[in-house]
Amino acid sequence: MEVKNFEVWDYVVFAALFVISSGIGVFFAIRERKKATSREFLVGGRQMTFGPVALSLTASFMSAVTVLGTPAEVYRFGASFILFFIAYAFVIIFTSELFLPVFYRSGITSTYEYLQLRFNKPVRYAATVIYILQTILYTGVVVYAPALALNQVTGFDLWGSVFATGIVCTFYCTLGGLKAVVWTDAFQMVVMTVGFLTVLIQGSADAGGLHNVLEQSANGSRLNIFEALYFNLLGLWVILACAVFSGLIMYSHFKDCDPWTSGIISAPDQLMPYFVMELFATMPGLPGLFVACAFSGTLSTVAASINALATVTFEDFVKSCFPHLSDKLSTWISKGLCLLFGVICTSMAVAASLLGSVVQAALSIHGMCGGPMLGLFSLGILFPFVNWKGALGGLLTGIILSFWVAIGALIYPAPTSKTWPLPLSTDQCVPSNVTESVPPLLSSRPAVAETWYALSYLYYSAVGCLGCVAAGVIISFVTGHQKGKDIQPLLIRPVCNLFCFWSKKYKTLCWCGVQHDSGTEQENLENGSTWKQGAESVLRNGLRRESLAHVPGYDPKDKNYDNMAFEKITHF
Repeated sequence: MEVKNFEVWDYVVFAALFVISSGIGVFFAIRERKKATSREFLVGGRQMTFGPVALSLTASFMSAVTVLGTPAEVYRFGASFILFFIAYAFVIIFTSELFLPVFYRSGITSTYEYLQLRFNKPVRYAATVIYILQTILYTGVVVYAPALALNQVTGFDLWGSVFATGIVCTFYCTLGGLKAVVWTDAFQMVVMTVGFLTVLIQGSADAGGLHNVLEQSANGSRLNIFEALYFNLLGLWVILACAVFSGLIMYSHFKDCDPWTSGIISAPDQLMPYFVMELFATMPGLPGLFVACAFSGTLSTVAASINALATVTFEDFVKSCFPHLSDKLSTWISKGLCLLFGVICTSMAVAASLLGSVVQAALSIHGMCGGPMLGLFSLGILFPFVNWKGALGGLLTGIILSFWVAIGALIYPAPTSKTWPLPLSTDQCVPSNVTESVPPLLSSRPAVAETWYALSYLYYSAVGCLGCVAAGVIISFVTGHQKGKDIQPLLIRPVCNLFCFWSKKYKTLCWCGVQHDSGTEQENLENGSTWKQGAESVLRNGLRRESLAHVPGYDPKDKNYDNMAFEKITHF
């Protein structure tokens, strides 16, 4: 395969990304030096505006998996990937309406604190460990995969790009904290969008216009689709649309000479970099812009992961063991955790080569760990009768099921007949010495390999989530379900209100004994109840620790309740 090296302007554009990202970290380190608290460092003092946060969320979602992997998937399998539009919409709606209100009103820094409030410490710690494992594995893929693809196509140094990514992310996370991460992500989101648009505009022009792209994609069966968070959703849709159309343009360009099946490139993840190097061969600087686009996705995801890992570890482990740390020491520990996880995530990139294509590896990891975690939080928020035994048993069941199917699929890969892409042509390729590869003969396979292990990696999340919920409900009833009167209403989201709004009787029945109708916050204010000193904080910012400290029966050290005095601040 011919490797097309960068020119001077490509290196200048690419280096600018790292310099500006590092500069943002230095800026916030200097600007916020007088606010040296772990709260400011890890969560930005809870004072960030929705604009940069929404851009940051979008950039964190859209890693190099989107920039490199999604166009390759569309190129090989068609535009069905755009159905993620629907999935993203459901994710944002459910997160905004079901989960965030509960988390925000609870005044928690780490979402895993909720699990201790709702269940107990073992459930919280089990979930935290699984999250840390998931994030480290995923970050390794995000760092390694684009570096490998770009190295083999552009000659860009593999380990140089891996370690540069890790060092820069760790640098600005450790110096600037969450504010540096958010503003850097916002900048990188702009770079990703500009990079994608450059490919779209030049690629469409090279193919003879968007009309030709769509016509040729339809002829090749690529358009057979059906065979603050809301601002973030708009960003997700824009980036997804760019990625899908990039794949269609790439197919239009290579429709008569597929570089993958002809042996010009060795892996589908190299399609997009190879296309860009061909497309901009006579335009110095633009290949560098695309590489900056790809690594913007990587930087944003890795930085968000490092900050999240540091926050979760500090809140769930360090503060639990050492509750009386000074602000100065807490800040230094937080910075040390960012540095530690930066090193671990960068090192994890070495193991990422065993996990297949970029998209498959990323979604497999999210499915294996994220599915059971979604099931666990759903049990806590939507099922008042689930007890801690059901929650822990459900989580373990979901993890076992999802890891079982994923590891089985890794050991017994699906046969080529089940994963073969849509037709690809090599009729007009220049003859080469590359011989056509013959699929290896499959050894004897157990019957489960043709059914259970052949399940698409897109369903790992559903397997883990449904397994967790089903097992959690069953175990709770077998071991004695939780009594609603013992649950603090702010920890439950009464979705039955949407479906039983006409009948108070049925609403009350679905509440399973949770006292959701015991009075509004305003009524409690007027009555001068025991939590009056913290009520303003509750109304404005949710259930903060300042207000919890005034609630009889609440132990701020263990974050547990021992009586029902909290029933009266419950209304959604």
